[in-house]
Amino acid sequence: MSRVGKKPVEIPGSAKVTYKEKHLTIKGDKGKLSLEINPLVDLKIDDRLIVVEIKSDDRKTVALQGLTRSLVSNMIEGVSKGFERKLEINGIGYRAESKGKSVVFNLGYSHPIDFKLPEGISASIDKSLIVLSGIDKQLLGQTAASIRKLRPPEPYKGKGIKYVEEHIQRKAGKTGTV
Repeated sequence: MSRVGKKPVEIPGSAKVTYKEKHLTIKGDKGKLSLEINPLVDLKIDDRLIVVEIKSDDRKTVALQGLTRSLVSNMIEGVSKGFERKLEINGIGYRAESKGKSVVFNLGYSHPIDFKLPEGISASIDKSLIVLSGIDKQLLGQTAASIRKLRPPEPYKGKGIKYVEEHIQRKAGKTGTV
């Protein structure tokens, strides 16, 4: 049974929620997000609360209840507070600089990499720390993963792009035997 799906989602005072014909729109201080709701679940909006209701008790519907509740909760948190993801660049000569709506990376390749940021995602760069921020949690995570994929951290020297909270398991290199 879904415990997450049964919890109601609180609507902060700054957010405005519109729900018509299985289409949910949430407007807040930071922006506006919308979502198509699956036909197997329905939303009930009361006084500053959103409850996800299911039409049947089968496994798929109960799973969709939890998923829908999480998506709605992330949308509300995104338009009111926003989300942030931090990446760290490790390696001699590895650096990044912001140019308008793109980030230019020098990651040890023969050429610089021009990474265009998607609409709604902004980046601030401080030496070796990249801070991505936006209101859409899924898009933010996908953008962070795409940047990390440009030069994933390697286990011998730890060079590359990694999440700040990520721990790289280090390996011992070759031992020179005579």
